[in-house]
Amino acid sequence: MATRIAMKHKDTGLMKDGFYGFSWTTFFFGFFPALFRGDFITFIGAFVVTVIIGLFTAGFGMFIVGVVWAFLYNKYYTGKLLERGYVLAGSPSENAEAAAAIGIALPSPTA
Repeated sequence: MATRIAMKHKDTGLMKDGFYGFSWTTFFFGFFPALFRGDFITFIGAFVVTVIIGLFTAGFGMFIVGVVWAFLYNKYYTGKLLERGYVLAGSPSENAEAAAAIGIALPSPTA
């Protein structure tokens, strides 16, 4: 199940939700959660890849891609937010849990 983590852009202060864990919305709705989150390039790329794999596997491969993508998408999306300048903005324990799940190191506090 996906877990939400608050994220804040370090320069503009804009807040967004990051996610980690299995994405049920991606599992049931395919690549559309990327579109709803404003992740247009990922939406287009996932759509094209899914259609191509579906064509070569008579549709069965689309299900496999959907299951794999449901495990990967939230971590990918949150990683992209981090690359764009967002930082984890939850409580220290939430940030530590999210960082461990995403596979990033939290900055050490300065004294």
